[in-house]
Amino acid sequence: MPAGKPIHVLVGFNNKGEKDFIVETVDASFRYPQDYSYHIQNFTATMYNRVIQPGQEATFQYAFHPHESYGGRPFGLTVLMMYKDSDGNQFGAGVFNETVTFLEVDDSFDGETFFLYVLLAAVGLLIVFGLNYAFSSSKGGKRSAPKSDSFEQGTQNGDVDYDWLPKETTTNFNKASPRQSPRQRRSKRAGASSGESAGEE
Repeated sequence: MPAGKPIHVLVGFNNKGEKDFIVETVDASFRYPQDYSYHIQNFTATMYNRVIQPGQEATFQYAFHPHESYGGRPFGLTVLMMYKDSDGNQFGAGVFNETVTFLEVDDSFDGETFFLYVLLAAVGLLIVFGLNYAFSSSKGGKRSAPKSDSFEQGTQNGDVDYDWLPKETTTNFNKASPRQSPRQRRSKRAGASSGESAGEE
């Protein structure tokens, strides 16, 4: 019998007497194999209260669910039926009373394995996010170099922002002769040479 799964028991009752019998309950229990008076676990009894007339037979189904931790160990299994006659006399019959070994079920849910897989998945996601962050930060550092080059090109073209400097400094720049760029020097030289050639003519 597998542990951790419901076990169904069919109990037959044959009334060979002359009176009506009333089948009341069927229950089961685990006993210590070396001492059947020692109860390990009692299962819930099922109520039937069914009348069996003389000469009739009836079958009753009883189900119990042993815990999965009982797998691989021997237990004394006792199935007991309680019934009475029409005069109210109580009777009890041990339908099954033997030592059985429950099998371990491999497909049962293992909580430790599940949480181990969840932990491994979380660690894997952290590694992926860490690599993504490192890759994006290194890529952003490489992109910062062309920005400085474009800024330097702007200063060579004369696009300088002096708004952040104090006013005294900017006035000193206006009074002093500004440095001319090579292009401005060439344009002035070209203009001067053209004027001299026009004067000579």
